[in-house]
Amino acid sequence: MTDWENSRKILYPLGVTLEKDGAVIMAQAEGTNAALLLYEAGGKTPCERIPFLQENRMGDVWFLRLEDRDIRDMEYQIEVDGRVIKDPFARKISGRETWGDGSREEGQVRACFPAERFQWGDDKNPRIPYSDTVLYRLHVRGFTMHPSSGVKHPGTFSGVAEKIPYLKALGVTSVELMPVTEFDEILRNDEKADGKIGAAGMTSGESQRLGAAGNAFRLNYWGYGPSYLYAVKAAYGSGNGISPEAELKTLVKKLHQEGMECIVELYLTGKEAPDQVLEVLRYWVLEYHVDGFHLSGFPPLLLAGESPFLSEIKLLADNWNELLSRRPAVGYLAPKTGKASVREKHLAEYGPSFQENMRRVLKGDEGMVQALAWHIRRNPADHAVINYMANTNGFTMADMVSYDRKHNENNGEENRDGSDYNYSWNCGEEGATKKKKIKKLRWQQLKNAYLLLFLSQGTPLLLAGDEFGNSQEGNNNAYCQDNEISWLDWRLAETNRQQLEFVRGLIAFRKAHPVFHMDREPRIMDYRSCGRPDLSYHGENAWKPEYEAFRRQLGVLYWGPYQLKEDQTEDDTFYVIFNMHWEPHMFGLPRLPQGQEWRIVCDSAKETADGAFSKENELPLKNQLHTAAAPRSILILRAEKKEPNKKEPKKKEAEKKESKTKA
Repeated sequence: MTDWENSRKILYPLGVTLEKDGAVIMAQAEGTNAALLLYEAGGKTPCERIPFLQENRMGDVWFLRLEDRDIRDMEYQIEVDGRVIKDPFARKISGRETWGDGSREEGQVRACFPAERFQWGDDKNPRIPYSDTVLYRLHVRGFTMHPSSGVKHPGTFSGVAEKIPYLKALGVTSVELMPVTEFDEILRNDEKADGKIGAAGMTSGESQRLGAAGNAFRLNYWGYGPSYLYAVKAAYGSGNGISPEAELKTLVKKLHQEGMECIVELYLTGKEAPDQVLEVLRYWVLEYHVDGFHLSGFPPLLLAGESPFLSEIKLLADNWNELLSRRPAVGYLAPKTGKASVREKHLAEYGPSFQENMRRVLKGDEGMVQALAWHIRRNPADHAVINYMANTNGFTMADMVSYDRKHNENNGEENRDGSDYNYSWNCGEEGATKKKKIKKLRWQQLKNAYLLLFLSQGTPLLLAGDEFGNSQEGNNNAYCQDNEISWLDWRLAETNRQQLEFVRGLIAFRKAHPVFHMDREPRIMDYRSCGRPDLSYHGENAWKPEYEAFRRQLGVLYWGPYQLKEDQTEDDTFYVIFNMHWEPHMFGLPRLPQGQEWRIVCDSAKETADGAFSKENELPLKNQLHTAAAPRSILILRAEKKEPNKKEPKKKEAEKKESKTKA
């Protein structure tokens, strides 16, 4: 077809678009002449060469329509002025089906024609507001690769799908997948996966650690670096009779059936054309029904955030300041209804601020009370904030309380890679220990960390395995560790069952009480004439917060009538006491309305039995005026109606005594 003036052509995206009678190829290539090279599947030489016509060219984009051809099982490359190049906009890649195959040749890596159609049925995106979202970040391979995962297809999309019941029982609403676009996990000759990541890596054998310096290749386990942005990572497919593309779609569909979201991390190098990045995002929404993106690397945030096609899609990135500064100010919520007064948020700030500050709070560093108060309530009206205590870069939560310094020797860079600022504390001994006192303190600190995360207003994110004590042996930059260091050991879910149950109960507790996950930031004022602000700060004396640098204590009062629960009844009133000092402190308690009393929901200094955060386990405080907070502890108190006096009236007691005397 030679009629370039046909306006339909320019509507096609770059790459391959299938039609009923063939396919349309839009190839980007700088040069004088270009041709399409067709290969039989696995063939070493082209079986056909089809030139692009000069009249079917616009700038550096070449147009070609293949009609009445069965190309579903064929592969292709682009030839430009005698050079053979790969199509960076390919929807599917062959030659990388086996993870870490160092024997493959780059010439064997080719683009394929997407041939299958997926039956989505009545699939619908859950559209979960950020205020109700609980994020869970995982690596597709590492999540189920360990033999203890018990799945049929470890290290694959199907393996993740098999764990959906576990995630749902945990309380997760949204799964974030680390990069799943087709990246080259093999780094040859000390290539770097990314400028921010070290160059050394792992050999391909399972559990095999870096040996001699002369390894033939190294691994980019995380997947940060250049990739085919339209194509799915083939090695994450199980090969179980379906393509990796269909396997990922099945995972998304199964998550949606359980009312859960799928968010994919898209790493961009900054070399991509901004308009093409938008095309990629739209493609993933339409083709894979994803619910959002974590945009990492160097994304064109301004264009992505302003795209009308993505206005209902979650977009997570480090910084939206440039875009937000151009938007008008946003008002507060309508009183009590909990509904936003403007279009629901879809942008979210995904940065390390919460992690860094809250880890310092956890350690008991000086001058952190104001940071604690700020992060607890922070939830801007115009965008969400993603809070986490641990993420891919840095220590896991278990290592955060077990190591003072990084231990990245196995990365092969003499421990020079990775951040030196972990804001961690080993609780008295570096690494694993058998000392009961240290183990008890670490468990208490972990409970404190979970409480700091899930009692804060932003959207909480858990790094996979942190709920049951996953460790990376002190490695804070495990980008190249394709072994037990990065794989989740699912045996810990049973070994640390008490820890897992604590997190599960805490997530359910947060979900049940909207005072801990409001749609907007609390106003810290009595805007409904309740007699109390929606949220207020306190010190060791009620209504007197203390922010001096040496202070490590804070009380936070959440006044329940400002929020409605799912059954449309007013939420409960809570008082949360934070004592991050290594000494005990007495806290005066805010007075409650007549007929109410404070009851203990949780005390991180005490052992928690199964059924944590259940009302059946709550006990009233003996002293309703003040209470002691143990060293390095967090207490949650709930306001409840006083129990009726169970003592019999004096008249009946006297009658009983009299009858006994007569007898």
